[in-house]
Amino acid sequence: MIFDMHTHNARCGHATGCIRDYIEAAIVGGLSVIGISDHAPYFAQQAEQPAPAIAMAKSQFTGYISEVLELRAEYKDQIEVLLGVESDFYPKHADVYRAIFDQYPFDYIIGSVHQTRDGLSVFNKNRWNNLNKFQQVQVKDDYYRLIAESAQSGMFQILGHIDAMKGYYPEFSAIPSKALDEALRIIGEVGVAIEVNTSGKTKDVGGWYPSDEILERAHYHGVSITFGSDAHVSSRVGDDFHLVERKLREIGYKEWIFFRQKERQVVPL
Repeated sequence: MIFDMHTHNARCGHATGCIRDYIEAAIVGGLSVIGISDHAPYFAQQAEQPAPAIAMAKSQFTGYISEVLELRAEYKDQIEVLLGVESDFYPKHADVYRAIFDQYPFDYIIGSVHQTRDGLSVFNKNRWNNLNKFQQVQVKDDYYRLIAESAQSGMFQILGHIDAMKGYYPEFSAIPSKALDEALRIIGEVGVAIEVNTSGKTKDVGGWYPSDEILERAHYHGVSITFGSDAHVSSRVGDDFHLVERKLREIGYKEWIFFRQKERQVVPL
């Protein structure tokens, strides 16, 4: 059974194609389940669309949900379409996001840390300029403390790309961090899943999120795994699914999961 929980579309401003394109690509690719999970608006900011190249406008949100539900019904005999969304995690504004998400019938919500507490994007490689080793550890530790908080928030079924900081700074993986293991322990305890996100291959680092080493540590801590291509073009739907499947078996995983109506659906490996 092939599934993909993480796909985008043109609404977010940095993906191409409509939702239908991703569903059609999933059918051609032999998927049984496709999750639609575009970037949620910045609900806590006053502007209608403060970042048009990053996330959809607030006024587009209900239309996004309606379109996914309509396409789910249209394609029900060909593929299962799941309603998801990828949400940023801002601890100070968690209640704002939670109150909005609770109004809609999401199958799952992906929680992703795209910005650290200093407001910098996790993909900003310039953040590392002139930092000494101690300061680098501080940055990485704070990143994983935020991820741990997102797991504990109860808002999410899946945590997105949990080592995305390496995307444009491959040296990130070598920075030691006690907070990483603590985050994985917490994630395992609360039962949130992490995704193997294959979009890292499109960045400078050239590999999946998270690294094999983190996946091995996640397995030790009992962390559940799901799959997401993080496709921003429809041709990437399901990208590397079978390679990820093989790697997880090598690590020792026996199953992975996806979510329907926020309930875990177990898929044997």
